[in-house]
Amino acid sequence: MQNLIEKMRETPVVFDGAMGTVIYSRGVFINRCFDEVSLTAPDLIRSIHEEYLRAGADVIETNTFGANRIWLQGYGLAEKTVEINLAGARLAREAAGASAYVAGSVGPCLRAGQILSAEHSDRLADAFRECTEALARGGVDALILETFTNIDELLLAAGVAARTGLPVIASFTLSMGDAAQQERVVLDTLARLDQSPDVHAIGVNCGSGPAPLFQVLEKTINRTAKPVVVMPNAGQPQQVEGRMLYLATPEYFTSYGKKFIEIGARGIGGCCGTTPEHIRDLAKAVHTLGGVKKYIEIKPAVAPANAVAPIPMAAKSRFGGKLARGERVTSIEVLPPRSCDLSAMLQKVRQCYLAGIDAINIPDGPRASARVSPMIASIAIREKVGIEPILHYCCRDRNLIGMQSDLLGGYAAGLTNFLIITGDPPKIGDYPDVTGVFDVDAIGLARMVSNLNQGMDIGGHPINPPCGILIGVGINPCALDLKNEIERFRRKIDAGAEYAITQPVFDAEALFRFIDATSDFSRTVPIVAGIWPLVSFKNAEFMKNEVPGVEVPDSVLERMRFCATREDGIRVGCEIAREIRDKISSAVAGFQVSAPFGNVELAINVLN
Repeated sequence: MQNLIEKMRETPVVFDGAMGTVIYSRGVFINRCFDEVSLTAPDLIRSIHEEYLRAGADVIETNTFGANRIWLQGYGLAEKTVEINLAGARLAREAAGASAYVAGSVGPCLRAGQILSAEHSDRLADAFRECTEALARGGVDALILETFTNIDELLLAAGVAARTGLPVIASFTLSMGDAAQQERVVLDTLARLDQSPDVHAIGVNCGSGPAPLFQVLEKTINRTAKPVVVMPNAGQPQQVEGRMLYLATPEYFTSYGKKFIEIGARGIGGCCGTTPEHIRDLAKAVHTLGGVKKYIEIKPAVAPANAVAPIPMAAKSRFGGKLARGERVTSIEVLPPRSCDLSAMLQKVRQCYLAGIDAINIPDGPRASARVSPMIASIAIREKVGIEPILHYCCRDRNLIGMQSDLLGGYAAGLTNFLIITGDPPKIGDYPDVTGVFDVDAIGLARMVSNLNQGMDIGGHPINPPCGILIGVGINPCALDLKNEIERFRRKIDAGAEYAITQPVFDAEALFRFIDATSDFSRTVPIVAGIWPLVSFKNAEFMKNEVPGVEVPDSVLERMRFCATREDGIRVGCEIAREIRDKISSAVAGFQVSAPFGNVELAINVLN
C-alpha cells in the first residue's frame, strides 16, 4: 500500500475511534488490563476493529496503547510485553487486510505530570524499543505515539520508533487551560515536533472535546508543513448517576470533523468516548468533502481546425451582456418549492421582474434538500415570467453522464446562465444516508461545460452546434483555508469560469482582501457579491453555525442580539445589508441578494 504519510498528503484520511471505552462498554471491567484482552478475548478486539472498518475508517489502531513494559508491570504482565504487542498488531492486520491501514498504538510510559529525568531515559527508551519493534514485526503500517503530555518523552519515543523504518505520527494532548495558554503550548510543541527528523506527522488527541480543540488549532495548524492528525474526545465526560459518560452526539462530532479538514487537518478520528457510530457519520461526511474524494479528470477540449468559434460572453445572455459591458447587475435568489405547485414561486419572481431585477438565482438542493427540479423551475420562470434564471448546478446528485445530459437539455430548452458548484454533502440535509456522487467538483464541472462550449463532449466526441453556456462559479472570501480558496478560484478560471458569485458577505474587509489577493489572475472575471438580509438574532446564529462557507462577524451578531421584536430584527438586518452593499459597491460587478424565508420584498428593498 501507499505510505500512510504520502496518502495523507494526497488526501485526508479517517482514523478509527476509541478502543478502551468501547472495550469497557462490552462488559470488560475497568480493573482489567485492556491491552491483555488481545490475548484473552481476541474475537472481541477483532470485532471492534471490524466495526470501525465497516463504519468507514481508513486507518485502525492496534489495542496496544498501554502495552509497554513499565505500564504492564503494574498488572504483573511485563514479561508478556512482546506477546501482547504482536497479538494486537496481528488482530488489527487480519481485520484490515489490504484495504485499510494499521497504526501501531504506543502510549507514554510516564504518568501525567511526571518529569523525564536523564537517569530514566535509557529505561524508557528500552521500553519503547521493545513494543515498537514488536508492532513492526506484527505487520503495522505506521506507529502512532499518542496521548503524550511530556514532549521530551514524545521526542524520545519518536527517535526510538523511527529506527523501525516505519512512518511515525507523534501525537500530544492539551491540558485544560484558557485558550491563550493552550495556543502558546501548541505553537511551542508544533515547532519542536516540526524540527524533528524522526516525526513524519503530528497529532493532537484526547484531552478535550472537538470545540475547544478547534478554537486552538484554527489559529495554529498552519504553523507546520507536516500532516496533522486530530482525534478529539467525544466531548468532556459528564457524571450521570455514578457513571462517566461522553455526551457528544455523532452529528455534533462530525460537524467539527469537517471543520478540522477545512482548516488543514489531513487525518481525523476519535479518542475517548467515540464509537463506531461517531466514525460512521464522520467517514460518510469526510469522504464526500471537496478535496477528499478523488475526482475524475476532465481534460481540456482540443477542438478541430474547422471548429465553430465559441459564442462570446456578451452574446450568451442578457445577464452575460451586462457583465461583459461592465454594467451593474442584480439578481435575487428564490428557492424552488418542495411541492409541485410553482404558483407561489412564480408570483415572487414576477415581483422581482416588475422591480427591474436582472435575473433570478435558483439553488440546486441547498443544504442537501429535495425540492422541485431547479431546471424545471428555471424553465418555468423563463417561459412564464420572462426574466432570466441563473441555474445553480451541483455535482452531488448526478454522475458525469447525467450531468452532460442535463446541461445539453437545459441549453436546448433555452437556459444559458449556470452557476457551477460542488454542492453541500448529503449528511447535512434531510436525507443523511443518501450517497453523494461527486464524480467531479466545481472545477471539473466547469471544465466539462467549457468543453461543451467548444463543441466537445466528455468522451472527446464533437458536438455541433456547440453550447453557449455562461459559466459562473461560487467563491468564498471568508473561507477558513483562504489559501486553498484562492487556489481553487484560480483553477476555476483556468477551467473556463466567466463570472463568480460570492457566499453571503457580512465582512466587507474580508471581501476586499480576497479581491486584492486574486487580482493578478481574476481581473477579467466579474465578481457578483452575495448579500443576505438577516431577520433576527437566531437567523444570524444559524447562518454563522450551520450554513457551510458563511462567516458572520461577532459585531454583526451583537447588533442583531439587541433586536427586541421581529420588526426590529428585519429593520436592523436590512440596514446591515445596505451598509455592506454600499461599502463593496465599487469593488464588485453587482449583487445577488437572498430572499430570507422567501421574502423577496426584503431583497428588493436591499437593492433599492
